[in-house]
Amino acid sequence: MSSTSDRTVATTESIEPLRILITALGGEGGGTLMNWIVSAARASGLQVQATSVPGVAQRTGSTSYYIELSEADTSTVFNLVPLPGRVDIVLSSELVEAARVLEAGYVSPDRTLLIASHNRVYATAEKIKPGDGRYNTESIESAAQALSRHCHLIDLQQLAQDNGTFISATLYGALAGSGALPWDISVSRAMLETSSAAAASVRGFDAAVSAIGHTMPAKSKNASADTHPAADAATPDSLPLLIELATQRLTDYQDAKYATLYRERMGRLQSVDTEAHQPVLQEAARRLANWMSYEDIARVADLKTQPQRFADVRAQCGASDAQLVRITEYLKPRAEEIADMLPVSIGRRMVKRVSAGKSFPLLGSGRRIPSNAAWGYWLLRTTAALKRWRRRSLRYQYEQQAIEKWLSALTTAMPARPQYALVLAELPRLRKGYSDTLQRGLQSYNTIFESMVSPAQASHFEDASAVDLRKAIDAALADDNHKALNESVIKFVPKPAISWPGNTASTD
Repeated sequence: MSSTSDRTVATTESIEPLRILITALGGEGGGTLMNWIVSAARASGLQVQATSVPGVAQRTGSTSYYIELSEADTSTVFNLVPLPGRVDIVLSSELVEAARVLEAGYVSPDRTLLIASHNRVYATAEKIKPGDGRYNTESIESAAQALSRHCHLIDLQQLAQDNGTFISATLYGALAGSGALPWDISVSRAMLETSSAAAASVRGFDAAVSAIGHTMPAKSKNASADTHPAADAATPDSLPLLIELATQRLTDYQDAKYATLYRERMGRLQSVDTEAHQPVLQEAARRLANWMSYEDIARVADLKTQPQRFADVRAQCGASDAQLVRITEYLKPRAEEIADMLPVSIGRRMVKRVSAGKSFPLLGSGRRIPSNAAWGYWLLRTTAALKRWRRRSLRYQYEQQAIEKWLSALTTAMPARPQYALVLAELPRLRKGYSDTLQRGLQSYNTIFESMVSPAQASHFEDASAVDLRKAIDAALADDNHKALNESVIKFVPKPAISWPGNTASTD
């Protein structure tokens, strides 16, 4: 691909203005980038108009900034908004933001220079999917190259972090280095010297100017860590490492005794080990570790008060050692989440009351807690200390019972139906998250296990179909209203029972 654009501003009365569209996320400095371009244009003696539609959140608040500029001696009539197919330069701070303007038709193959950072900030729609909801980045990159006249995809966010600045500076440097602006790079660079963080901005600017001259980066593999991990090649040498990492995780989560329980459970599976079972063992090792370290309010409080988290937040904000950073957590505990941490008998009564439609005081409304203030920190640390009573809690009981039931089925299936066991090892991936996401996942898990796995185990998996089980799992991950799942299991049970484990006496 060429590193420059053929679009220039000529000195004629009928010339169209140069049109620039910037798309970013709230808080990334898109307005600052617009101001730099406008200031450089005016310093070069051009007439310019800029409009903006700012957002209000890092991911859900997409922002758009539109600039038109022309020679000062022309009687150009500027537009207030961009028109599809009529934009000369598009700058996007994130790959899905680039996809958004591609879909809207602003990028044209006969005129548009597209400069986009191929880093990802996952959208809410991606995060709430039961399975892997990430958009296919390869498709976006291919579309970007096919639909634009010139295309540069660079990790401008990483360049910004490496130079201690914001992505607005590296986007500006990439634009200046592309040669698409009708003024010299030195004019663009001079605009940065008026900013409060001039040195860092200039470093990021210069790094992007250098990077924009390179060829297109190699395509990133859109590998899904959660789609079908068992399809990866399994090697016997990697299983001990998985078990060791899980041991460290569970020791931190609870204690050494709990980590020993994990090793004992894996030992039961390894007792039926053959070379053909290595993929099953590796998948089970991952899923069991995640399952045993389920997120409850004690775990969430612990993670929110880790020193490394505070350091990461400061780094993301670009705060110096002399600057104060306030971190406010928004917590909205549900009655079910409180019941999970209570002793079994009390927790069941609380769940029964909730199921009857009765409410509890102080629950259901959000609370804002400053986690790096003294009182907020110690409140969260006190909550995290509840893990010492976790073994007596309602959720611990039904999670451990469900784990044992799954392990029993898996141990039976491995020698009888290895391929079925491989899919069964992935079934716990449905049990993740918290609040509504967790309850939907538990419903899906229980529906599949009771309608498909338990009957198959009773018959020693003689007629068990790995294909049917895979279809049911995929259906559960496809939507959160269980319609696809119910359709996939209808031939196994006419009306699958769906219930939250805490609502039943069996707790599973």
